[in-house]
Amino acid sequence: MQTPAPVLGRRALNRALLARQHLLARHEGAALDEVDHLVGLQAQAPWSPYTALWSRLDSFQPAELGDLLLRRDVARVAAMRSTVHLLTAEDALLLPVLTAIVGERGARARGPFSDTLRALDLAELAAAGREILEAEPLAPARLGERLRERWPHGSPDALAHGVRYLLPLVQTTPRAVWGQSGATIWTTTRAWLGRDRQDLDDPAAREAALRGVVLRYLAAFGPASTADVQRWSGLTRLAPVLEGLRGELVSFRAEPDPSARAGRAGRAGRELFDLPDAPRPDAETPAPVRFLPDFDNALLSHADRDRIVAEEHRRALARANGRTPGVVLVDGFVAAAWSLRRERAAAALDVEPLRPLARAEIRDVAAEAEVLVRFLAEDASAHEVVIADR
Repeated sequence: MQTPAPVLGRRALNRALLARQHLLARHEGAALDEVDHLVGLQAQAPWSPYTALWSRLDSFQPAELGDLLLRRDVARVAAMRSTVHLLTAEDALLLPVLTAIVGERGARARGPFSDTLRALDLAELAAAGREILEAEPLAPARLGERLRERWPHGSPDALAHGVRYLLPLVQTTPRAVWGQSGATIWTTTRAWLGRDRQDLDDPAAREAALRGVVLRYLAAFGPASTADVQRWSGLTRLAPVLEGLRGELVSFRAEPDPSARAGRAGRAGRELFDLPDAPRPDAETPAPVRFLPDFDNALLSHADRDRIVAEEHRRALARANGRTPGVVLVDGFVAAAWSLRRERAAAALDVEPLRPLARAEIRDVAAEAEVLVRFLAEDASAHEVVIADR
């Protein structure tokens, strides 16, 4: 008779995630190693990775990441979910190739550019975009103009949008380098890094690489279900990959939440896979206050996000423009939103609680915020933390 898989509750999953994300205790490692361990950092906003690393690394300084970008040891490129991530150079060559189908789906999806893109041979568009951008890095608007010379009836925005989905494009420096400014300029990973991953042309090598990435995902985000891995990556049909790895993994069941809707309770009971020796701290392990930037992957990389943000708080964080604010973790879970406000030479960090905070929690949030506002606005002459009433 097969032994039932152990059950993990919401707090146990939370503490496991925080431990692997280095949010229970700051890690004494290098920024490059942290980017590698986390399989990239979400980076639609160019400055978000700096806050993400500040919250995870002991003694992190912005110049460390800026130097990595300038040396091309890391790069900002669309990968998982076809969103911009800060990746190590090796991952910038690997992950966009493994997730290329996600970009192709985006190029074909119904939307404001679909009329132009459906009329084109997308392989031709990709080839033309590669030729142009490898000859000269360009801003998206300029790329669209160049492409329109070949497709005069196409919208320049649509043509550039299609290339962004079809090719692994780096946003070149000085954009996203701390203390510098720069427009969005694109070139290909091959041109920026000077090489490709030729081995990924072989199906067996590609499958092995995908298995390796799934194992790395579990190391940074597990325990996790097949649906979780698919949500993080944007890929589908990954069940055979997890099944093929079963002999290397252990499995659990997520404890259903009796207060959840029927569909969510069923999802919570799915099988969870994990690495045998990965940290799974006790559910009551103390979790310090942590500030995470907008779109942090700790919040976005599971089909069931209850392990870090309650559904009612996730809804409260939604904004009409599709952006989400930074969040504050209190006792390991999202409890507030935050934003930085600059007024002339002064800087203020505004905290908006999503639930009532106890006096001790307010004290701890304020203490962490005081350090963060000085990190983010070192050049300001005055710093303030404002915690709204709830």
